[in-house]
Order: sequence, then C-alpha cells, then structure tokens
Amino acid sequence: MGRTTPAAWGGKGATPGRRAVLIGGGLALLGGAIALGEELSRSDAPPDPRPRGHGAVDFADARWIAASSGNYRVADRPVDFPVEMVVIHVTQADYATTVRLFEDPRHEAAAHYVVRQNGQVTQMIRELDVAFQAGNRWYNNHSVGIEHEGFVTRRKDFTDAMYATSARLTADICRRYRIPVDRRHIIGHVEVPGTDHTDPGRYWDWPRYMELVEAAGGSAAPART
Repeated sequence: MGRTTPAAWGGKGATPGRRAVLIGGGLALLGGAIALGEELSRSDAPPDPRPRGHGAVDFADARWIAASSGNYRVADRPVDFPVEMVVIHVTQADYATTVRLFEDPRHEAAAHYVVRQNGQVTQMIRELDVAFQAGNRWYNNHSVGIEHEGFVTRRKDFTDAMYATSARLTADICRRYRIPVDRRHIIGHVEVPGTDHTDPGRYWDWPRYMELVEAAGGSAAPART
C-alpha cells in the first residue's frame, strides 16, 4: 500500500491508472484490476507437505483470519513458482479496517500477513497461494507480502514490537525458501516495477530492520567479490 493518502492494495497485477478507488465509510475501498502478461516459471522444489487444513499457518506465532478467495489465487508454491522475495507494505489504515478489506471479495487485493503495532501477526493467505499484493503479476507470483499497521507519514507507527516480530517473520520466510537477506530480495512496495505506491515510506528504518532480520536467523547474502 502506502500512498500518502489512503490507497488501493495493488491487486491481480493491476497497473497504475487502471485501478478504481472508492474511499469512504471507514475506508471502504474497491479495486479493479487487469492481468499482465507473464512468462510462467517452474521450480524444481519438491511438493510442499504443509497442510491446507482450516486455520493452518506457515509462521508459528501467527493467528489465522482468512482473506476472501477473491483476493488471492490458489497455487502450489514453491512448485508452481519459486518464492524469491519478501515485499514490505504499510496498511494506510488501522488493523481492523485492513482485515475487513482483505475479507471483502470486492477488494481484489490482500497480503499474506498483517503485523500490528503491538507485534501480533495475522496470516490471511497461505504462502502456498499467490496474494494480490504487489501490483505486478511476476512479483505477486514470486513473493510473500507483509503488511504493517500504520501510515507512511507517521514514524511513531513503526514500533519496536512491530520491527522485532516482522523481522522474525521475514527471517523465517527467508530461511524456509533460502532467500538471501539483502535489499535485492527484501524490498518495499515502492520498489516493485510499475507501482504507484510509496510504502513503507521514509520513516521505515531499513538498516535497523535488516539487522534484526539477520539477528533473527536469516542468512545474509554473501559479500560480492
């Protein structure tokens, strides 16, 4: 997310200027989208044994609230698509509003996780599946999206508890998919090609966050020679 005004969560590979946004009534927001062309890629990874049982989560400390099936595409990652990146978002709304939007099939966008300011993690889409979260179809297919409760214009929204828990979550994702812990593979929504979003914004402390991810057990990328 992360415009300086409440914004749409780029869904289904939408491109700037093609999303219709309706803001009002507690941030009621509907997103339309168009599909982008993509070159399908396959992974050599073995089938994922994780269950799809109701309430199953990929991160042990997460609670489960299901997003609407209209806000993601069922897949079998990393068999269908290798998971290669983590995309950091900011909600531009409070937690309750974010959850309501992700539960709304008309929204056509959601992220895999939402991290609250108090450090609580909610998983809303399985990592197996493709969340409509990046506004770019390739990035949707190959990344896990993490939303953070708050606004890009408010430094105070990025709390110690949020940084710590989000870093553990990102480290866990990177460890499981062997994603290098560097800024080429852990990116902000603003860095996704074609996006018109600004999150996580200038108040997100990237050096601090990356140090926390490494300390939490993520594997730092090897130094270039």
